[in-house]
Amino acid sequence: MGCWRFLARPDDELRALLETGLDLGMNLVDTADIYGLGWGGQAFGEAEENLGRILAGAPGLRDRMVLATKGGIVPGVPYNSGRDAITAACEASLRRLRTDVIDLYQIHRPDMLTHPAELAGALSALRAAGKIREVGVSNFTTGQHEALAAHLPFGLATTQPEFSAAHLAPLRDGTLDLCMRDGVLPLAWSPLGGGRLADGAGTRPELLAVLDRLAEREGVERATIAVAFVLAHPSRPVALLGTQRPERLVQLAAAPGVRLDRSDVYDVIEASEGARLP
Repeated sequence: MGCWRFLARPDDELRALLETGLDLGMNLVDTADIYGLGWGGQAFGEAEENLGRILAGAPGLRDRMVLATKGGIVPGVPYNSGRDAITAACEASLRRLRTDVIDLYQIHRPDMLTHPAELAGALSALRAAGKIREVGVSNFTTGQHEALAAHLPFGLATTQPEFSAAHLAPLRDGTLDLCMRDGVLPLAWSPLGGGRLADGAGTRPELLAVLDRLAEREGVERATIAVAFVLAHPSRPVALLGTQRPERLVQLAAAPGVRLDRSDVYDVIEASEGARLP
């Protein structure tokens, strides 16, 4: 579950959404300190605060999830992954989430002005203090990923690229290859292309036609096929679903049961890129 729109609604609706996802087996809950600026939110940290309030009101939910959040974006800067900044950001997230430990702490965007050794030192100290369990990166190039990994005394657990049938860059830029080489779990953000693969807006007609053909064959929605495409890669990505409608989560939860063969997946790739593979 992706919580970038976990905003601007009554607590009973937010809790119902969270419980639906957990009941469906979607036990990775991914948020970030920046979520709240946009999508109807009013302030930095609002999504974390909402999630923390829901968890405080229903303590049993926390034990059912892998709680992930991100830091490193500073409005107006825009990025700061220096030792003091990341330490303060993580501690602020802990307070907003009302938890003693974050299961997965991710650097949201690379800060090109912080040496990876400094960032590694901050993350190592947070982990040694028991404030975070695992570390990941988001929107990092493979080179930035490897530079940070070289200075960490433990392995990076995750990387979070944009990946969907409409955005195939991780297939081509080495991100998913790195994941398979090093045993890193990819977390695919925007697996529905920001909703475009569900509603068809701004999407190649050829791609929609392939997705619709597969959806009819499998007896599911087009969006479910789009998620199944992400899950089909051998790096075993996790698709982060940002829908705020419980009924949509139920539809998308069918994706792991969809079986796309090699030809199906390559049909999607060719339709997405608009060219036959050599």
